[in-house]
Amino acid sequence: MRARLGAALATLIALLAALLGFLALAALLTARPGDSALYPAQGGDGETVALVSHGWHSGLVLPRAVLTGAGGGPALADIATRFRAYPDLEFGWGEARFYRATPTLAQFDAGLALEALFTPGGRPGVVQVVGLERPARDSFPHSEIVPVRVSRAGLARLLARLEASFRLTEGRPVAGGPGLYGPSLFYEGEGRFSYANVCNHWAARLLGAAGLPVTPVLDTHPAGLLLDLRWRAGLSPLPGANLSKP
Repeated sequence: MRARLGAALATLIALLAALLGFLALAALLTARPGDSALYPAQGGDGETVALVSHGWHSGLVLPRAVLTGAGGGPALADIATRFRAYPDLEFGWGEARFYRATPTLAQFDAGLALEALFTPGGRPGVVQVVGLERPARDSFPHSEIVPVRVSRAGLARLLARLEASFRLTEGRPVAGGPGLYGPSLFYEGEGRFSYANVCNHWAARLLGAAGLPVTPVLDTHPAGLLLDLRWRAGLSPLPGANLSKP
């Protein structure tokens, strides 16, 4: 009996080692280099944006004033006008049904999650926009927040990619009802959600457009994305997150 248990344990350890090795190799093969011409910002040239990790989902916080600058388009201009009372905006992307139904992990629906991840061809995406009256650290006291100083050129490319996340009808973004918290709205999005294209990949690609190095395999989960930003971009979360409270 002991011999069988020992053999089973050895097999399990070998499988785990093989899985870890595969993930490490996949991370190395998919790692994308940064663009030193865009990031980091040099001198006074630049703007600070913030990655916000809510534990299972991540988004980006941008100053509302930058949305009408270089790289923006009709979607971001419309949003800047609609949310003109707020100095900062949080943007998040996700699968249309699961995102709306899951404001916190307490509302997690395994069926919706599996359908969102594994529907052939992917599922439609939506973008949530949240108006923030206070800085990100004050608005999200229990979230991990990583400030990122990007160059003006990098910001323009980030905004262009963000603009492309919105579906337009007659030149305007299509609002789809109230968001999950605060003064917020969902908008119909472009792109298809799947296990290979989750919300954290979306956030990482925005930062990648601004010149940061990113690693899609790591970036699948917010914890991996935070680790990626620390290792490859030299960035750290702001102090003060208290993740022990709801």
